[in-house]
Amino acid sequence: MEPTQLIQTVLVYALPVIFAITLHEAAHGWAALRLGDPTASMMGRVTLNPWPHIDPLGTILIPLLLYFSTSGAFLFGYAKPVPVRFDLLRHPKRDMVWVALAGPASNLLQALLWGIAFYGLALSGVDERFFQEMCKAGMLTNVVMFVFNLFPLPPLDGGRILVGLLPWRMAVLVSRIEPWGFFIVMGLVITGVISSLWMRPLMGATFDVLRAALSPLASLLR
Repeated sequence: MEPTQLIQTVLVYALPVIFAITLHEAAHGWAALRLGDPTASMMGRVTLNPWPHIDPLGTILIPLLLYFSTSGAFLFGYAKPVPVRFDLLRHPKRDMVWVALAGPASNLLQALLWGIAFYGLALSGVDERFFQEMCKAGMLTNVVMFVFNLFPLPPLDGGRILVGLLPWRMAVLVSRIEPWGFFIVMGLVITGVISSLWMRPLMGATFDVLRAALSPLASLLR
């Protein structure tokens, strides 16, 4: 990929990625606040301002270095995790499921809204390619975040959901994986296991659901 094309791609993805990360983290904090834990709110993390959520290394530097060094073949990044005190939740084991689920749910909703924006532009006669590509990038970014974060291994959201759903004894065993979970996930990403067995099938299913939801708008263009 040519340097100019790489820069254009970064510009197209910049806004969708910022929104995806910001709303994902804010959703965790908002859900925790609603369920009894004000920690994230008191620390200013229940906000649409992206700055409190951005980790300079994980959100900006690492993704850019990986993107340019691999010509877009591999990309990974992370935001500052939202602090949640599960002991303050009204029903800790049950409520942790809702807190964890809030982040991916926000990404699924954003993917749908970017899709609506794409068709809204087309129906309005706006044919500016930059905005069309941004809408597509918004859908892709949020579907990736939605599916990846649901992988059932702590510290990902899917792992926390699994811990909340399992019986206590099994939940404790799974939660013990968390200190090494990040490294396990990275190993599975690098070896392609997550991509082939988790990301591709579930992303395909998610896009099918989004296409079905957007079909009334798509039919107006025919």
